[in-house]
Amino acid sequence: MDGSSEALITYRLDGDIALIALNRPEKRNAISDRVVEALHLAVERAQDEARAAVIHGAGAHFCAGLDLAEHMEKPLIAAVQGSRRWHRIFDGIERGAIPFVCAMQGAVVGGGFELAAAAHIRVADRTAFFGLPEGQRGIFVGGGGAVRIARLIGAQRMGDMMLTGRTVSPDQMEQWGGISYVVPEGQALTRAIDLARSAASNAPMSNYAILNALPRIRDMSSEDGLFVESLMSSLTSVTPEAKERLRDFLEKRTARLQAPKE
Repeated sequence: MDGSSEALITYRLDGDIALIALNRPEKRNAISDRVVEALHLAVERAQDEARAAVIHGAGAHFCAGLDLAEHMEKPLIAAVQGSRRWHRIFDGIERGAIPFVCAMQGAVVGGGFELAAAAHIRVADRTAFFGLPEGQRGIFVGGGGAVRIARLIGAQRMGDMMLTGRTVSPDQMEQWGGISYVVPEGQALTRAIDLARSAASNAPMSNYAILNALPRIRDMSSEDGLFVESLMSSLTSVTPEAKERLRDFLEKRTARLQAPKE
């Protein structure tokens, strides 16, 4: 992760933003075991030294998914263990200490879509296309997509993509809820960095609560979720940073929210 062209994952800091790149453009950034382990190291490093991170892909594509040549050679138990390893590493993104933003172009396919679904904000440019071709390959998603993607776009839409092999445009995926922003070609990374900087400016405890309480509350009963919300609301409000920010707002030292521009 020294930024060299030989690294499977490159890593650099831009202020308090960590930029993590899948760096196998000749393979459309397909994810192998070595790639996912290098990604794990980059994610752990970002949690230690950044306040937000951006995951993106080198070259024309974000990620074409699982490295099938490697997958074909695995014994059954190794395949199960490999899938569980993806789950743990992607959980470290989704429920870690800092926000992650994905910048996507070209292929966002299979495991690449599963990786993007683990991020908190997804930005795609107009070259992006989304696919889940596992049904045509005789396999099934194994990187958390059956949970994360299904919750983003719905199990029926996900099933449609897997059964038919259809690809989905960024505009359609935004309507379905799978991505947050669609930008002109070549602008996904710039927009993702801007969004990461905005998230990084929040109080760390607020971000931690957003990343870790919201998905857990979603999985709870309504009554349990409301109880946990009360606890998190109280915990975040008593931090020194929260008190300072609230005082600044009340004393009109911070800008008020404005209506979005058309």
